Amino acid sequence: MSLILFPAIDLKDGRCVRLKRGAMDDATVFNDDPAAQAAAFEAQGFEWLHCVDLNGAFAGKSVNTAAIRSIRARINLPIQLGGGLRDRAGIDAWLEAGIARVILGTAALKNPALVKESARVYPGRIAVGIDARDGKVATEGWAENSTMDVLDLARRFEDAGVAAIIFTDIARDGMLRGANVEATARLADAVRIAVIASGGVAGIADIEALIAADRPNILGVVIGRALYDGRIDAKAALALARGS
Repeated sequence: MSLILFPAIDLKDGRCVRLKRGAMDDATVFNDDPAAQAAAFEAQGFEWLHCVDLNGAFAGKSVNTAAIRSIRARINLPIQLGGGLRDRAGIDAWLEAGIARVILGTAALKNPALVKESARVYPGRIAVGIDARDGKVATEGWAENSTMDVLDLARRFEDAGVAAIIFTDIARDGMLRGANVEATARLADAVRIAVIASGGVAGIADIEALIAADRPNILGVVIGRALYDGRIDAKAALALARGS
Protein backbone atom coordinates (compact mmCIF):
# COMPACT_ATOMS: atom_id res chain seq x y z
CA MET A 1 0.00 0.00 0.00
CA SER A 2 1.33 3.44 -0.94
CA LEU A 3 0.37 6.87 0.35
CA ILE A 4 0.49 10.35 -1.13
CA LEU A 5 2.25 12.77 1.20
CA PHE A 6 0.76 16.27 1.13
CA PRO A 7 3.11 18.90 2.58
CA ALA A 8 1.02 21.69 4.04
CA ILE A 9 1.24 25.42 3.57
CA ASP A 10 -1.15 27.26 5.88
CA LEU A 11 -1.45 30.95 5.05
CA LYS A 12 -2.05 33.69 7.59
CA ASP A 13 -1.55 37.34 6.65
CA GLY A 14 0.42 36.30 3.57
CA ARG A 15 2.92 34.19 5.49
CA CYS A 16 3.44 30.45 5.88
CA VAL A 17 2.49 29.48 9.45
CA ARG A 18 1.48 26.55 11.62
CA LEU A 19 -1.21 26.82 14.23
CA LYS A 20 -1.91 24.72 17.32
CA ARG A 21 -5.44 23.26 17.27
CA GLY A 22 -6.49 25.96 14.83
CA ALA A 23 -5.93 28.88 17.24
CA MET A 24 -5.15 31.93 15.12
CA ASP A 25 -3.46 33.69 18.04
CA ASP A 26 -1.00 30.79 18.43
CA ALA A 27 0.75 30.92 15.06
CA THR A 28 4.36 30.02 14.39
CA VAL A 29 5.73 31.68 11.27
CA PHE A 30 7.92 29.30 9.28
CA ASN A 31 8.40 31.27 6.08
CA ASP A 32 7.58 34.82 4.98
CA ASP A 33 7.68 33.65 1.35
CA PRO A 34 5.06 30.92 0.79
CA ALA A 35 6.02 30.50 -2.87
CA ALA A 36 9.62 29.78 -1.90
CA GLN A 37 8.38 27.23 0.62
CA ALA A 38 6.25 25.58 -2.05
CA ALA A 39 9.25 25.44 -4.37
CA ALA A 40 11.31 23.81 -1.63
CA PHE A 41 8.65 21.10 -1.20
CA GLU A 42 8.62 20.52 -4.95
CA ALA A 43 12.43 20.22 -4.99
CA GLN A 44 12.24 17.61 -2.21
CA GLY A 45 10.16 15.38 -4.46
CA PHE A 46 6.61 15.80 -3.19
CA GLU A 47 3.91 15.26 -5.80
CA TRP A 48 1.11 17.40 -4.33
CA LEU A 49 0.75 20.54 -2.21
CA HIS A 50 -1.92 21.08 0.43
CA CYS A 51 -2.71 24.76 0.94
CA VAL A 52 -5.13 26.40 3.38
CA ASP A 53 -6.17 30.05 3.54
CA LEU A 54 -6.57 30.42 7.31
CA ASN A 55 -7.81 34.00 7.16
CA GLY A 56 -10.24 32.90 4.48
CA ALA A 57 -11.63 30.12 6.68
CA PHE A 58 -12.73 32.74 9.20
CA ALA A 59 -13.78 35.37 6.65
CA GLY A 60 -15.81 32.96 4.51
CA LYS A 61 -13.99 34.03 1.35
CA SER A 62 -10.46 33.92 -0.03
CA VAL A 63 -8.14 36.41 1.70
CA ASN A 64 -4.59 35.27 0.92
CA THR A 65 -5.24 35.48 -2.81
CA ALA A 66 -1.91 37.04 -3.74
CA ALA A 67 0.07 34.41 -1.84
CA ILE A 68 -1.91 31.56 -3.39
CA ARG A 69 -1.44 32.95 -6.88
CA SER A 70 2.30 33.34 -6.27
CA ILE A 71 2.50 29.70 -5.18
CA ARG A 72 0.56 28.56 -8.25
CA ALA A 73 2.87 30.54 -10.52
CA ARG A 74 6.05 29.22 -8.87
CA ILE A 75 5.50 25.45 -8.90
CA ASN A 76 4.26 22.74 -11.23
CA LEU A 77 2.76 20.53 -8.51
CA PRO A 78 -1.00 20.07 -8.34
CA ILE A 79 -2.44 22.06 -5.42
CA GLN A 80 -5.43 21.25 -3.24
CA LEU A 81 -6.77 24.44 -1.66
CA GLY A 82 -9.14 25.02 1.23
CA GLY A 83 -10.24 27.88 3.44
CA GLY A 84 -13.28 30.11 2.90
CA LEU A 85 -14.61 28.50 -0.28
CA ARG A 86 -18.36 28.66 0.20
CA ASP A 87 -19.89 29.63 -3.13
CA ARG A 88 -19.66 28.66 -6.78
CA ALA A 89 -17.96 31.92 -7.72
CA GLY A 90 -15.02 31.21 -5.44
CA ILE A 91 -14.81 27.59 -6.52
CA ASP A 92 -14.95 28.51 -10.21
CA ALA A 93 -12.33 31.23 -9.83
CA TRP A 94 -9.71 29.00 -8.23
CA LEU A 95 -10.26 26.00 -10.47
CA GLU A 96 -10.00 28.27 -13.50
CA ALA A 97 -6.82 29.78 -12.01
CA GLY A 98 -5.11 26.39 -12.08
CA ILE A 99 -5.85 24.97 -8.64
CA ALA A 100 -6.21 21.20 -9.13
CA ARG A 101 -8.69 20.54 -6.34
CA VAL A 102 -10.64 22.67 -3.88
CA ILE A 103 -11.64 21.61 -0.38
CA LEU A 104 -15.13 22.44 0.87
CA GLY A 105 -15.47 22.21 4.65
CA THR A 106 -18.06 24.54 6.15
CA ALA A 107 -20.06 24.28 2.92
CA ALA A 108 -20.16 20.50 3.28
CA LEU A 109 -22.17 20.87 6.48
CA LYS A 110 -24.17 24.01 5.72
CA ASN A 111 -24.65 23.77 1.96
CA PRO A 112 -24.24 20.15 0.84
CA ALA A 113 -26.09 20.94 -2.40
CA LEU A 114 -23.20 23.21 -3.39
CA VAL A 115 -20.73 20.37 -2.86
CA LYS A 116 -22.78 17.92 -4.91
CA GLU A 117 -23.39 20.41 -7.73
CA SER A 118 -19.72 21.36 -7.85
CA ALA A 119 -18.66 17.70 -7.90
CA ARG A 120 -20.91 17.14 -10.91
CA VAL A 121 -19.51 20.15 -12.74
CA TYR A 122 -15.88 19.45 -11.78
CA PRO A 123 -15.39 15.67 -11.59
CA GLY A 124 -12.41 14.70 -9.47
CA ARG A 125 -11.69 18.29 -8.43
CA ILE A 126 -13.87 18.71 -5.34
CA ALA A 127 -12.81 17.41 -1.92
CA VAL A 128 -14.75 17.53 1.33
CA GLY A 129 -12.96 18.74 4.42
CA ILE A 130 -14.25 17.17 7.62
CA ASP A 131 -12.68 18.68 10.72
CA ALA A 132 -13.54 16.82 13.91
CA ARG A 133 -13.56 17.79 17.54
CA ASP A 134 -14.49 14.84 19.78
CA GLY A 135 -16.10 13.07 16.83
CA LYS A 136 -18.31 16.02 15.87
CA VAL A 137 -17.85 18.33 12.90
CA ALA A 138 -16.46 21.84 13.44
CA THR A 139 -16.91 24.68 10.93
CA GLU A 140 -16.06 28.34 10.28
CA GLY A 141 -12.32 27.87 10.68
CA TRP A 142 -13.03 25.49 13.59
CA ALA A 143 -14.64 28.35 15.54
CA GLU A 144 -18.06 26.70 15.57
CA ASN A 145 -19.00 23.22 16.78
CA SER A 146 -21.90 21.25 15.37
CA THR A 147 -23.82 18.21 16.55
CA MET A 148 -23.15 16.39 13.28
CA ASP A 149 -21.24 13.13 13.57
CA VAL A 150 -18.22 12.77 11.27
CA LEU A 151 -19.39 9.50 9.75
CA ASP A 152 -22.91 10.81 9.13
CA LEU A 153 -21.56 13.81 7.24
CA ALA A 154 -19.19 11.67 5.21
CA ARG A 155 -21.97 9.31 4.16
CA ARG A 156 -23.95 12.26 2.73
CA PHE A 157 -21.42 12.47 -0.08
CA GLU A 158 -20.97 8.76 -0.75
CA ASP A 159 -22.46 8.96 -4.23
CA ALA A 160 -21.72 12.61 -4.99
CA GLY A 161 -18.51 11.99 -6.90
CA VAL A 162 -16.21 13.92 -4.57
CA ALA A 163 -12.52 13.21 -5.07
CA ALA A 164 -11.60 12.74 -1.41
CA ILE A 165 -12.39 13.51 2.20
CA ILE A 166 -9.66 15.34 4.10
CA PHE A 167 -10.20 14.30 7.71
CA THR A 168 -8.59 16.41 10.43
CA ASP A 169 -8.52 15.66 14.14
CA ILE A 170 -8.51 19.21 15.55
CA ALA A 171 -7.26 18.16 18.99
CA ARG A 172 -4.08 16.87 17.39
CA ASP A 173 -3.54 19.46 14.69
CA GLY A 174 -0.20 21.20 15.08
CA MET A 175 0.42 19.39 18.37
CA LEU A 176 2.79 16.64 17.13
CA ARG A 177 0.80 14.08 19.12
CA GLY A 178 0.52 11.57 16.30
CA ALA A 179 -2.10 11.05 13.64
CA ASN A 180 -5.46 9.65 14.71
CA VAL A 181 -5.08 6.46 12.71
CA GLU A 182 -7.96 4.70 14.43
CA ALA A 183 -10.49 7.42 13.57
CA THR A 184 -9.12 7.69 10.04
CA ALA A 185 -9.50 3.95 9.52
CA ARG A 186 -13.02 4.05 10.95
CA LEU A 187 -13.94 6.74 8.43
CA ALA A 188 -12.33 4.79 5.59
CA ASP A 189 -14.41 1.77 6.58
CA ALA A 190 -17.62 3.84 6.57
CA VAL A 191 -17.36 5.16 3.00
CA ARG A 192 -15.93 4.19 -0.36
CA ILE A 193 -14.55 7.70 -0.91
CA ALA A 194 -10.78 8.21 -0.73
CA VAL A 195 -9.69 9.53 2.68
CA ILE A 196 -6.72 11.80 3.39
CA ALA A 197 -5.56 11.92 7.01
CA SER A 198 -4.60 15.21 8.60
CA GLY A 199 -3.63 16.54 12.00
CA GLY A 200 -0.94 15.62 14.49
CA VAL A 201 1.59 13.83 12.29
CA ALA A 202 4.72 13.79 14.44
CA GLY A 203 7.12 11.39 12.78
CA ILE A 204 7.64 8.68 10.22
CA ALA A 205 5.91 6.21 12.57
CA ASP A 206 2.61 7.90 11.70
CA ILE A 207 3.14 7.15 8.03
CA GLU A 208 4.00 3.56 8.93
CA ALA A 209 0.82 3.28 11.03
CA LEU A 210 -1.40 4.57 8.23
CA ILE A 211 0.16 2.09 5.81
CA ALA A 212 -0.26 -0.69 8.38
CA ALA A 213 -3.96 0.21 8.76
CA ASP A 214 -4.23 -1.31 5.27
CA ARG A 215 -7.36 0.48 4.12
CA PRO A 216 -7.28 0.70 0.32
CA ASN A 217 -9.14 4.02 0.32
CA ILE A 218 -6.73 5.82 2.67
CA LEU A 219 -5.17 7.85 -0.11
CA GLY A 220 -2.66 9.97 1.75
CA VAL A 221 -1.72 12.16 4.68
CA VAL A 222 -1.17 15.88 5.20
CA ILE A 223 2.08 16.75 6.99
CA GLY A 224 2.77 20.16 8.48
CA ARG A 225 4.83 21.07 11.51
CA ALA A 226 6.84 17.83 11.53
CA LEU A 227 8.24 18.70 8.10
CA TYR A 228 9.04 22.26 9.06
CA ASP A 229 10.91 21.42 12.23
CA GLY A 230 12.78 18.45 10.77
CA ARG A 231 11.08 15.66 12.70
CA ILE A 232 10.30 14.04 9.36
CA ASP A 233 12.96 13.67 6.69
CA ALA A 234 11.29 14.23 3.34
CA LYS A 235 13.43 11.75 1.42
CA ALA A 236 12.89 8.91 3.91
CA ALA A 237 9.18 9.65 4.24
CA LEU A 238 8.63 9.68 0.49
CA ALA A 239 10.53 6.42 0.05
CA LEU A 240 8.37 4.79 2.71
CA ALA A 241 5.13 6.19 1.32
CA ARG A 242 5.95 4.95 -2.16
CA GLY A 243 6.92 1.52 -0.91
CA SER A 244 10.46 1.88 -2.20
